[in-house]
Amino acid sequence: MTVRHYSWTKLLMVFMVVILGLSAAVGVYSKGEAVKSAGSSTEEFITKHMTNANGTLATYLQPGTSADPDIVAGREALSESLGFWMQYAVKKRDQALFERSYELLNSRFLTSEKYIVWKIESDGRVKVNTNALGDDFRIIGSLLEASQLWKKDEYLAAAREISDTLQMHVQNNGYFVDFHDFARDESPATLSLVYVDIAVLKLMKDHQLIDSGTYEQYVRLLSEMPEDGVFFPVTFDVQEQKYAYGDDVNLIDQLMIGIHRAELGKKPTSLISFLKKELRQQKSIKGRYNRVTRTAEVSYESPSVYGLAILLALECGDKEWAKQLNKQMISLKNKDTSYSGGYVFSKNTHFFDNILPLLAETALKNP
Repeated sequence: MTVRHYSWTKLLMVFMVVILGLSAAVGVYSKGEAVKSAGSSTEEFITKHMTNANGTLATYLQPGTSADPDIVAGREALSESLGFWMQYAVKKRDQALFERSYELLNSRFLTSEKYIVWKIESDGRVKVNTNALGDDFRIIGSLLEASQLWKKDEYLAAAREISDTLQMHVQNNGYFVDFHDFARDESPATLSLVYVDIAVLKLMKDHQLIDSGTYEQYVRLLSEMPEDGVFFPVTFDVQEQKYAYGDDVNLIDQLMIGIHRAELGKKPTSLISFLKKELRQQKSIKGRYNRVTRTAEVSYESPSVYGLAILLALECGDKEWAKQLNKQMISLKNKDTSYSGGYVFSKNTHFFDNILPLLAETALKNP
């Protein structure tokens, strides 16, 4: 009896050790999840506050209306937002998040003619007949990366369908252009240079969605682009073959163009020097500048600008500057305690001002 009692006691002790070990493991896991969650507070903000009931991503935090269908308002959803969200899902290796976005693409944004509408109402209704080239490229790129990452041919097939539509309809004089009106069958002669996403175009070439000659055409377009000493032109007229500058400078456009140039190995040195000087002397970078005087035209700081500047810094291998920019960006976060994790000002925010900082934070953690 004593021996038997001793054996059960020993077994009980072993059992307790196992339970304690499992509890500790769960505790470590939970702690790890808490750390992960804390690091993605902006993702949580977007999921909680910037997502409509039908799963689409709201452009603004607060509801609103617009008399002009070309001006986005309130909780309307954009293909731009969907593309960035898909890009984020790929960067953080979150297949479940990507799959949900892919389902939204097919159920809400992709038409029977296989083009992506650039905007839908908050309730899912579609009132536009046009696409947006830059958003399409971002979605195609995300689909191609996802197909490689998770070995799903379905994503590659979807990217091919959208690419075929672009090549069939969204061209003028041999160039992709900003959009196509599928109701009127009309395209402009303008290509916004911010849309020339050279990394995606290379992916398209590598997957035989476009040929090498087409890809090289856009390499030349970015490589031969002039600059005024600091800033880049913003459009290219595909008929007249001319670049054009804007009267004022939106830094979001400039930074995106700078990133695309850097992806070709052409570091935008003048733009970077200007931004570093602004941050050093003015203690901040503003959202918009006068192209001639190089002075800020607005008083606000944009989380989007800092997010893109971080991505540019990382693309150029300047991690120290990226960290400095990140510190400035994070200082704009959680200003409104009602919306933890968000970049919210006066009770409102734009999706752009949250997803770009989130992409920047992700790139800093996983370069």
